Amino acid sequence: MNFSLREIASATMILFAVIDIVGSIPIIIDLRKKAGHVQSGKATLVAAVIMIAFLFIGEEILKLIGIDVNSFAVAGSFVLFFLAIEMILGITLYKDEAPEAASIVPLAFPLIAGAGTMTSLLSLRAEFDVVNIIVAIILNCIFVYAVLKASARIERVLGQNGLSVIRKVFGVILLAISVKLFATNINGLF
Repeated sequence: MNFSLREIASATMILFAVIDIVGSIPIIIDLRKKAGHVQSGKATLVAAVIMIAFLFIGEEILKLIGIDVNSFAVAGSFVLFFLAIEMILGITLYKDEAPEAASIVPLAFPLIAGAGTMTSLLSLRAEFDVVNIIVAIILNCIFVYAVLKASARIERVLGQNGLSVIRKVFGVILLAISVKLFATNINGLF
């Protein structure tokens, strides 16, 4: 095991920006209004299992279809780039239909452990030690659980303007991360 506080901090911040649970509070509140209840613990646990499983088997799936991690990381940098553009500009490039009930499916996947998160995990695996990524996943899941439990209070405290500012700040961070990810892995393709 190769614990590195720097790697844990970096991976935690990257996953925090990609998961964007604070930016998802309006969606969570909407789900809570439609269904009456959000299963915070269950959604967080399922999301953690999905992320950790994908961290281990994702690369094997890529090998099975003949794609190396560097190619996936470069492709992932594009996904992160467009997610950042959505966050910064407040536009929607891809829109899912809103679910009718707040269950594991809309919360754990794709809201918490969505395509951007999966791409980020494999991209992180190309740069960081797996144990540090797992610690980062666990730290993010603890935060996700806290946000899910306190989403109504957070909305009252921050208001729409506060949530918008936070979303834009994390969008800029995510944009910088996508550029770094692209620059780090593009040389591995040639």
